[in-house]
Amino acid sequence: MPPRRRSGLRAHLVALVLVAAPLAAQQPVPTDSAQARRDSVDRADSLFVERVERVTASPKVYHAEPLFIDLLRDLGARRGEAEWNVGFGMTDRLAYDEYKLFVEYEWAPIDRLGLEIELPASIHTALDRGAAVPRDRLESLKLGAQWTAVVDTARHLSMAVAYLHEVLLPESPRDLGRTPVAGHLFNPFAVIAKRWGTNWHTLLYTGPRLVRERGGRWQPGEVQANWNLHYMLPGTRNFVGMELNQVITRRTSDVVMRPQMRLALNDHLLVGIAAGVPINRQRERLGLFVRLIYEPRTGNRPRAHG
Repeated sequence: MPPRRRSGLRAHLVALVLVAAPLAAQQPVPTDSAQARRDSVDRADSLFVERVERVTASPKVYHAEPLFIDLLRDLGARRGEAEWNVGFGMTDRLAYDEYKLFVEYEWAPIDRLGLEIELPASIHTALDRGAAVPRDRLESLKLGAQWTAVVDTARHLSMAVAYLHEVLLPESPRDLGRTPVAGHLFNPFAVIAKRWGTNWHTLLYTGPRLVRERGGRWQPGEVQANWNLHYMLPGTRNFVGMELNQVITRRTSDVVMRPQMRLALNDHLLVGIAAGVPINRQRERLGLFVRLIYEPRTGNRPRAHG
């Protein structure tokens, strides 16, 4: 596909997300039954929250989880929870297109503790002849752990501390035999989330990112701050919202806006889609991201007895 045609297709897909997100939140209500409809919605919300938060002895507040940079596991995770994620993203990097793919597994061995393992890969396609394009490769092995320290069901508030470690792999597969590890990325972070009523959700995910290359050289550090606002459609796990991914260095602060929506296909399968709209377009242009979420086990149902 010619470069201009690919860029046009990406722009149309991003525009579709921007238009579809607000439309998905619209809920037309017949004027003659508005009050009955509101009462039904309130009951649905209450039953859904009840199902998630009070089905076991382990307390949990239900929060909307961002799509692009997600959590290592639900806040207040319950023992036995598990989740598979498969993701695909594409970003215009000016001189080339970057395609990201990953497979991720999350689980909770005990209440409140979430663990994660992820394998991300990248593929690149040049847009300009002679442009310097990174190699296609498996990027790293990600390992993470997250502990929910605070679960306040009265205030609908959760707070967690976490650590994500990336074992960075060399750019060339031929180097794997000689230097299997190209470096390490250290990323401790904190999460604070609050639900306002039954539908509005806010979440902040922030912490430093430090890279130590093979040989001992440290790259300049940066701070990541991810700001999130979501509206959960009544009585469902579907949402629309905005994720702001901010990277702060000594001299710069780059922000990418990611309007997004998530749809639950059934009790175990969800799909999310997000656009990428950078504020500063010196390094990247529009992007698109899709995440498929499969939950074989969830802590949002009563545990079997007997």
